[in-house]
Amino acid sequence: MNLNLLLILFASAFVSAQTNTYTISFENAVHHEATIQAKFTNLENDTLSLRMSRTSPGRYALHEFAKNVYGFKATDSSGKELTVIRPDPYQWLVSGHDGTINIQYTLFANRGDGTYSQVDETHSHLNIPATFMFAPGLKERKIEVDFNVREDLGWKVATQLPLVSGTTYSAPNLYYFMDSPVEISNYSVREFKVGPNNNEQTIQLVLHHNGSEEELDQYFEQVKSVVIAEEKVYGELPKFDYGRYTFLACYIPNASGDGMEHRNSTILTSTTALADGGMKGNIGTVSHEFFHAWNVERLRPKALEPFDFEEANMSGELWFAEGFTSYYTGLSLCRAGILSADEYIEGITGTFNYVWNSPGRQFFNPVEMSYQAPFVDAATSVDPVNRGNTFISYYSYGSILGLALDLSLRENDLTLDDYMKHMWSTMGKPEKPYTLHNLREGLQVYAGENFADQFFDKYIFDSQMPDYRSLLETVGVILEQSKSRPHFGVNVSLNGDGNGEISSTPKIGSPAYRAELEEGDIITQINGENFPNGQQFTEFIGGLKIGDQLNITFERFGIQKSTQVTLEADPSYSLYTFEKKGQKPSKKQLKKRENWLWSK
Repeated sequence: MNLNLLLILFASAFVSAQTNTYTISFENAVHHEATIQAKFTNLENDTLSLRMSRTSPGRYALHEFAKNVYGFKATDSSGKELTVIRPDPYQWLVSGHDGTINIQYTLFANRGDGTYSQVDETHSHLNIPATFMFAPGLKERKIEVDFNVREDLGWKVATQLPLVSGTTYSAPNLYYFMDSPVEISNYSVREFKVGPNNNEQTIQLVLHHNGSEEELDQYFEQVKSVVIAEEKVYGELPKFDYGRYTFLACYIPNASGDGMEHRNSTILTSTTALADGGMKGNIGTVSHEFFHAWNVERLRPKALEPFDFEEANMSGELWFAEGFTSYYTGLSLCRAGILSADEYIEGITGTFNYVWNSPGRQFFNPVEMSYQAPFVDAATSVDPVNRGNTFISYYSYGSILGLALDLSLRENDLTLDDYMKHMWSTMGKPEKPYTLHNLREGLQVYAGENFADQFFDKYIFDSQMPDYRSLLETVGVILEQSKSRPHFGVNVSLNGDGNGEISSTPKIGSPAYRAELEEGDIITQINGENFPNGQQFTEFIGGLKIGDQLNITFERFGIQKSTQVTLEADPSYSLYTFEKKGQKPSKKQLKKRENWLWSK
């Protein structure tokens, strides 16, 4: 045997010894269980720490995945049972091995979304951190996992992980493994190639649904148009690690609505079938998550790098990472021809009102709103919170600030598209994680120091409101508030006794708030008359006038009370094109709107 062959065999054996292997099977899928086995070899320390993750890539809050693990066993290479200590709820310390540790456990999984896993007889939908135990001390090792699919159910494997052979896939290290969701089902596939001929990449849609192939074909055309529109923003696709990007979509009744970005793939889940409104209702998640292939996955906040699988992940840049992505979500659908200009512009209204009519701006700026992510990003708690008065989603806040920045730049013959290109070329493409300073510096380079400093000082480090009326007017859009519609300040719904129950937290400063009404109060009379049973409360208030005084009789904790509410003007905004309001935009306004929306 020659020396070169010996070296090759030695290297092969060494790599094998340095590979952590997993096997997962689904014999009891009907009861949402998976059986997982793993093997860790060539161990040098007497004790190996094994953990379940507490977080998941793309999420910022804690999720205690260990709660769904049971039946844990550990043996050495000869089958001898090993000593296991549980120092905390998330960790298993295994000792007494002979250099090899084999483990086995059962996972219960019944939530199909971007954070958790779901196993049943329709599919095995796996988010890796929610599924596989890992060894933090062996995080640089290669990983191989064999998915023992249910052939009787026609299952196939779809994932961004590279295929080894059969149903065995690999990951170069723990981080890539944890970032690689898997859909195992009897799915359908469509794909197309994008990019220059010498550097084409494959965009793949894997869809698990109960619909027809014709519906999938129609939906895939929309997916393609979104991909092309978003590629134009940056001028190129990211370089996907294996030349392929995969949408892993589950539109089935037992899923939970969600979307979750990953480096070369994304999870898309919905209970809405394509035939039942999902053709248009689900495409927004496609738009949002694919934009993340640039903004978040590669143009990435330094605070999230490396991602921590053991603690919550906090970043002050989520107004940009999530918020600007949200701005491009709807804009890309318009540019792709899926939304009309009127649908897009009027669709901004709800988010606009949520942001600018929230009392939360007096407590936190966009950076500080971003810091709240570990408390709100699919986080759970049992105690009531006052977020209706103190929090504005960084998705929404950043989206509406993205609109302001885009229109402001366009007044100077610049665009947000080109600012995003600049940040991509300087930070994203070379994968240099950014800070708030980098975002500000990038805008200074692109648009000038004075422009950038004003934007950051007023709207990012402070909570001021841009002059949207003037900005929107430049593209022939009207922003208005009603001068005659009255406003009460809370949602009120009928209860079973014909009275009205306050079902929302009164916003600070609203008429209901000043009248000291509170969520859960039961309104029994208004101005001496019984609560208007059989009529929507908003319709009842709409029939009154600004300045009307309402004498309210209500019950709180079984005690009758009374107060007086003075109706005020509704602070809600509406957005319309000039044409929708019977006004004619100028040629300049139309041209600016076309450049903004890429109108044909």
